[in-house]
Amino acid sequence: MLKRNKEKLLAYVTLTPVILIMCTLVLYPIVMTFSYSLHKMKLTAPNDIKLIGLENYISILKSDTFWYSLQNTLFLLVIVMAVTTVCGFAVALILNVDTKISGILTAIAILPWAMPPIVNGIIWKFVFHSGYGFMNKLLISLKMIDKPIEWLTDRWLLLLVVALVVAWRSVPFCAIVTVSGLRAIPEELYEAAKIDGADRKSRFFHITLPLVKPFLIIGMTSASITAINIFDEIVAISGYKDLGKNLLIENYLTTFSFLDFGKGSALTYIIMLLSAILGFFYLRSLNKEVEY
Repeated sequence: MLKRNKEKLLAYVTLTPVILIMCTLVLYPIVMTFSYSLHKMKLTAPNDIKLIGLENYISILKSDTFWYSLQNTLFLLVIVMAVTTVCGFAVALILNVDTKISGILTAIAILPWAMPPIVNGIIWKFVFHSGYGFMNKLLISLKMIDKPIEWLTDRWLLLLVVALVVAWRSVPFCAIVTVSGLRAIPEELYEAAKIDGADRKSRFFHITLPLVKPFLIIGMTSASITAINIFDEIVAISGYKDLGKNLLIENYLTTFSFLDFGKGSALTYIIMLLSAILGFFYLRSLNKEVEY
């Protein structure tokens, strides 16, 4: 009994520093940010800080700028998530094939993931530039278009470019996670399915997809969080213009350009809530029973 109590005490003593660090670096900022969101707090008027309840949230929800930014964010979310999931799965299927160049292909696939977001954005800005960009030159040489496309001056084209650029950076992680799922599937399942007369299509839809689904969901979750928090690529490609502004850019401008820390904190919590809702549905889908 005494030995068990000593072990418990040792566990508490060992965990205490970690808990204190977590509370300091995670819990305290979360609580303080929520507190700021309930106050009128502008650095342009430091002596006029007061509790205003939910007025910051109400003001944000009444703002046309918020809904514009939310539309852009949701558009980016859908495109990034869809492209990342589909392309990540396709790349994973390729990497899962054991060949002499598998290691080289894996290294090449990881490169976009290792690239800093701001560098990623700058490179692709040159690619999609309407005047000297490679994309327009390629499409014109292939006779697909007659004149250059203004990729970066149209709202939806700009958002599409940003989404594809971010997806290009997100695909490697999704692919690597999915490859680990593909390699975890027991070979005996495929052999048993072959004996039962299942063709390749049936094995894919009834064995591969159901069993790799949890790993795809992890990739989708990562892509979704990345899409909601796009910042560097937008700044690199279009700057802080309204055209491609998402919730994170709106939050940055509100907090650091207009120095409204109260409203900026409220926007932070709205972004957190959106991320939490997505995470909740992904976790629910993970807990569903797999049938094959």
